[in-house]
Amino acid sequence: MPRFSVIVPVYKVEEYLTECLDSVLGQGGPGLELIAVDDRSPDGCGALLDAAAARDPRVRVLHLPENVGLGRARNAGLAVATGDYVVFLDSDDTLTPGLLAAVDDRLTTGGDPDVLVYDYARTYADGRITRAASAHVFGADSPAVFDLAARPDLLDLLQVVWNKAYRRDFVTAQGLTFPAGYYEDTPWTYPALLAARSITLLDRVGVHYRQRREGGNILATAGRKHFDVFAQYDLVFAFLDGRPELDHWRPVVYGRMLHHLNTVVSRPGRVPPGDRREFFRQAAAHCARLRPAGYRPPSGVAGVRTELLGQGRYTAYQAVRALGRARRLVRR
Repeated sequence: MPRFSVIVPVYKVEEYLTECLDSVLGQGGPGLELIAVDDRSPDGCGALLDAAAARDPRVRVLHLPENVGLGRARNAGLAVATGDYVVFLDSDDTLTPGLLAAVDDRLTTGGDPDVLVYDYARTYADGRITRAASAHVFGADSPAVFDLAARPDLLDLLQVVWNKAYRRDFVTAQGLTFPAGYYEDTPWTYPALLAARSITLLDRVGVHYRQRREGGNILATAGRKHFDVFAQYDLVFAFLDGRPELDHWRPVVYGRMLHHLNTVVSRPGRVPPGDRREFFRQAAAHCARLRPAGYRPPSGVAGVRTELLGQGRYTAYQAVRALGRARRLVRR
C-alpha cells in the first residue's frame, strides 16, 4: 500500500500537464501512486497521461466517458485510491520538490493525524513566486497536533482542498465527497477541519499555484454558475446538522460564509452585473434561514458590508462600496 495517493483531475491543460506530473513523480521519500483522471479532456491530455503511465507504474489513468467537472473527477480518483493519505493537486499546478518526504516526516512524528495543512505560493508567467498571505498562520506558535478549537484561525485560510493531506480512512469515516458545481472545495474543507480530531501544520510551501493570464481559473469566469455557492454552503450546514457536537461552530462558519459571499459578488468578472440584484435576494433568503442565534458581525466597514449583503440590501451595499473606494483614493 502506498503512503500517498495523489489525485490529479485533468481537463484542457495540455500546456502544463507534463510539469504537473513530473512534480509528483519526482518526489523522493515514501511510496506514492498518482491517479490522473482524464475528465474527457478534448485536447492531448489523455495521450500524455497514457504515455506517463507506460513509463511509470506508479501512474494510474482513469478516462471518464463524459466530462463531469472538477469535483466529480476527484471523486472518481478517490474511489480507487489505496494510499494511507490522499493529496489533491490541480493539473496546472505543481508540488514543490521534497514536499511528500517532509509531509511524511511530519505525519509520522505526529502519530498520523487526520489532516495536515501546508502553505502555497502563487506563480506568475513572468517568473515571480509569491507566498500566500497566510504564512503568518503557519509560523504562529502551535501545538504539534491539535484540533480546530486550538487553532480556529485555520478557518481564515483560503478554503481549498489542495493544500492538505488527508488520512484516507478519516475521509471514509466522515463520508467526504465533492459535489458538482462551482466552489466544490467548500463542502469538503469545512467538514474536514471541523470534524478532525487531530491536525498538524507544515510551515512550508507545498504547492505552486499557477496564475494563468488566459483565464485558467474557472472561478474568474463570469456567469450564473457562481450562484452554486449557496448550495455548497447548504451542504456545509447539513453536515453540521448531523453532528450536534459541532454546533458551537455555526456562528464562525456563518461568518466565514458571509465573507465568502461578499468575495463572490464583489470580485469583478464573477456574478454578471445584471444578476447581482438576484444574488442579493438569494443571499437574504439564504442568510435568514441559516443565521445562528450566536452570530455577531465583525466591527467596522467589513461588518457593515456583510450585514447589508446578508439582508439583501443591494443599493445600500453599493453605496458603502463606493464610499470605501473614495476613501482609498483620498488616502492615496
